Amino acid sequence: MKKLLLGLCVTFSLTTLAQETDKVDKGNFFGGFESNSQWYLNDKGIDIRHPEDPIRSNNYLFLNYVYKNWSAGIQGEAYEQNALLNYNPKYDHTDIATYFVRYANDKVDVTAGYFYEQFGSGILFRSWEDRALGINNALRGGRVIFRPADFLTIKAIYGRQRTGFDVANSDIYGSDVEFNIGQVLKFETTDVSIGGSFIRRDQKTDYANPDFKDATDGYAARISVNHNSLYFSSEYNYKTKDAIVQVVGDVDEDFLKPGSALSFNAGYSQKGFGIDATFRRIENMSFFSEREAKGNAYNDRIMNFVPSLTKQHHFNLSNIYVYQAQPNVILKDESLVKSGEIGGQVDLYFDFEKGTTLGGEFGTKVAINVSNWNALGGTFNVTDPKGYDTDFFGFGKKYFSDYNLEISKKWSKDFNGSIAFINQYYNKQLIEETEGLVKTNIVAAEATYKFSTYQSLRLVGEHMWADSDKKNWASATAEFNINSKYSVYAMDMYNYGNDVEADQTHYYNVGGAFRKGSTRVALAYGRQRGGLVCVGGVCRFVEESTGLSLSLNTTF
Repeated sequence: MKKLLLGLCVTFSLTTLAQETDKVDKGNFFGGFESNSQWYLNDKGIDIRHPEDPIRSNNYLFLNYVYKNWSAGIQGEAYEQNALLNYNPKYDHTDIATYFVRYANDKVDVTAGYFYEQFGSGILFRSWEDRALGINNALRGGRVIFRPADFLTIKAIYGRQRTGFDVANSDIYGSDVEFNIGQVLKFETTDVSIGGSFIRRDQKTDYANPDFKDATDGYAARISVNHNSLYFSSEYNYKTKDAIVQVVGDVDEDFLKPGSALSFNAGYSQKGFGIDATFRRIENMSFFSEREAKGNAYNDRIMNFVPSLTKQHHFNLSNIYVYQAQPNVILKDESLVKSGEIGGQVDLYFDFEKGTTLGGEFGTKVAINVSNWNALGGTFNVTDPKGYDTDFFGFGKKYFSDYNLEISKKWSKDFNGSIAFINQYYNKQLIEETEGLVKTNIVAAEATYKFSTYQSLRLVGEHMWADSDKKNWASATAEFNINSKYSVYAMDMYNYGNDVEADQTHYYNVGGAFRKGSTRVALAYGRQRGGLVCVGGVCRFVEESTGLSLSLNTTF
């Protein structure tokens, strides 16, 4: 509490000082505050007992000041008495989390302190913050960005990666170059750019005579082409040979392998039609600032960004069996071997104009998505000496597929809706390293009616047919925007088809929100379904819980 009060006093002082400074030398002060709190409750219906500290809260206060070419920022974080359930236990008190000072002009951009960066697609290196997933892997060190010309950007970084309120026990060095050929050759309708990246993680080891080096290097090359309505991009990443980690904390110094990733993306769009296709092959491409962290439940110390390339569904039931990318090597037994993934997805978009046969009076939109992912094909040896050899374009056992169709239509100026059909294949044994295979069919429909500019009602109904695991589900959601400030909702997901009658559970939630300007306050009560929670294709596992939650977001 003393730390919190002290932080509030400091915030008030800084705010006052910044405002005064703004009047004198045209500086700009801004910031924000986010708080997510929960009171965990006992729930006999799903056999849940609240934790020892049932009231928990994650809080973030960030302050930034800009003056001409200079800027500085600081972020304080408080987890009292502990962080929310399923978050990294390293977040356990109140402290300064990140800070930086930056100077930037048209040619040079220099940052000292904590910073975020991404090279290319991020498969080789990305540092970012996502509070919903509990990820903040900023680097503490320095970054220089040099732009000697409009067509050339050069980056250089050094730092140690954040883990909790500390930094990892390794040094990260890197550089990236982006060169725009289209600007140099003055193409009018075509844009061509190429790029290359280098990253090094240098971690000293406690092993006496390890077979692997302290430093693991990564290299990447990429190209991007845009011509009128056509676009294409490709990237290749390579990680030098390093020790394999199959179990968190267990470094196998006798099992060494390099890693690689190859991706292609191409598309075409014109009025009323669009197509986008992606292919990706990943082999042993997990990359952590400390080897021992590989596979941890919190994405702690992760250095790269490997999202699942599947449709990001907005319906509840379609996110029960959600795919997560498979860059790891696992040689458990003959039934569970994997060294990466291969597959892709295709999106088709049709926009039928008003007044046409399929468009009707207000137009119709159709979206089709197909994604399919397999393990890499090859030969695997699960006994000592462990090892594998993959076929570069070989497809092994199937991980996941998702075939879906969504039709959206506006029926009048006040009423619109959509209907979706989703077919999924989910290999629990390979994806979750447990047991089972699930095939599902899902039908979902939603409708929104606007009573006035700010008042509307949204209704959603969903049903899932599943052939195994927890079997069939039904879901319903109702959201009512009372006006521009207030909204309420009620939602229930019912696992009525579970073979175990005692587990035929309702996962209900009710809540509301208040908005005014840049401030939003939300209050909710209900049950959290256990399983994977994913944001932008990156996932973390959460356990079941019941409680009352309060969230506050504001900027100033």
